[in-house]
Amino acid sequence: MFIDQDQKFKEVLSKIEGIVSEQSFFNMFLELYPEVWKKHKANYSKFTRSKQFGQTIPLPKPEVSLRKEIRLWLQKNYYKPQD
Repeated sequence: MFIDQDQKFKEVLSKIEGIVSEQSFFNMFLELYPEVWKKHKANYSKFTRSKQFGQTIPLPKPEVSLRKEIRLWLQKNYYKPQD
């Protein structure tokens, strides 16, 4: 999704105090990396403006795509299955 995503997500996780949830992670990401978020939203806007009239392009909105990336990363790196 963006450059050094794994490293940025690790940094976000280290800054969260209390319970880690998708929402707390999302909020901390926006706080720590506003420039990355702004660029991600700008790229989405540029892409949606470039499509031709009548064409549909299955590109999720920036909020949706970031939340999905967070969810997948947390499942892979943070949440461990109970034995």
